[in-house]
Amino acid sequence: MPQPLPTEAELTEVAEVTARIRESISTVLSGLDSAVTAALATLLAEGHLLMEDVPGVGKTTLARALAASIECSVGRIQFTPDLLPSDVTGVSIFRAADAVFEFRPGPVFANVVIADEINRASPKTQSALLEAMGERSVTTDGTTRAVPRPFLVVATQNPIEMEGTYPLPEAQRDRFMAQVSVGYPSARDEMAMMEAHDGRDPLAEVTPVSDTETVARLIGVVRRIYAAPAVKQYIVDIARETRADGALRLGASPRAALQLLAAAKARAAMAARNHVLPDDVKALAVPVLAHRLISSTEARLAGRTSDQVVREILARMPVPAEARDSPPRRERAFPRPQAAAVQ
Repeated sequence: MPQPLPTEAELTEVAEVTARIRESISTVLSGLDSAVTAALATLLAEGHLLMEDVPGVGKTTLARALAASIECSVGRIQFTPDLLPSDVTGVSIFRAADAVFEFRPGPVFANVVIADEINRASPKTQSALLEAMGERSVTTDGTTRAVPRPFLVVATQNPIEMEGTYPLPEAQRDRFMAQVSVGYPSARDEMAMMEAHDGRDPLAEVTPVSDTETVARLIGVVRRIYAAPAVKQYIVDIARETRADGALRLGASPRAALQLLAAAKARAAMAARNHVLPDDVKALAVPVLAHRLISSTEARLAGRTSDQVVREILARMPVPAEARDSPPRRERAFPRPQAAAVQ
């Protein structure tokens, strides 16, 4: 039985809460609207976020600012070559007094897990996150334990061309809903950050503007956003086109298509809209799909990145007129309330 569409009050709350989180992050970093939008959409769609860029541009700061804006448990893992899987998941300690093993949870048992420089650890340690990311649980010593909900992994990584990095396996990249690049700030934004950080630490001054109960409630609202059959077909067509494109050796998985739909619903809710538009899909197609794709040798030699290939597919893929429709007449969309613009 289909669930009822979100009410106007519920969507207004989504827009207002995400606007407050966005404003909180902007006190620490400036000019990251697209990256913050992708991060918030990933949070509301119950996905995980991967941030790749050169050191020093604010990847970890953005992750910490997002975590600090929500009253929740936070686990931070600094990935290094000698990090062990048990350092991530936890370990059982033998208590001689009681002659029993006691499980000490690792940092993965938190609402927001910051995996810093994830590709500096070995693939074996990287894979310690896979079960938690995919199934929201961790199995150690034959016992499966659930991680807290909501659960978000925000991982940062350096470009693979840099020394001391291990490429993330395709299976692990596919677990991340979206990947964003922070990039260098504009001269104006860099000057604003210079002023904000002069003599103080703005990150230490960030106070929570939401909590886990609220975020869990907003996640439930996002699930009930309406997506027309034509919108779903549009997403399927985009995913299938990546598999047929000669510039790609590996196309988007069915999981990628499902996560693109979930992220598009989150973007619609952040705009206080109870239905998905093709613009929501197009805005998030690159961050959701590109990191999962593998370019062919010819495409790499020609300098064509997976981001460019996705943009080319979007440019030539026709948008069905029906995909612009609102929900069925018995569930018509109401006028959009005033809300912060979604980039």
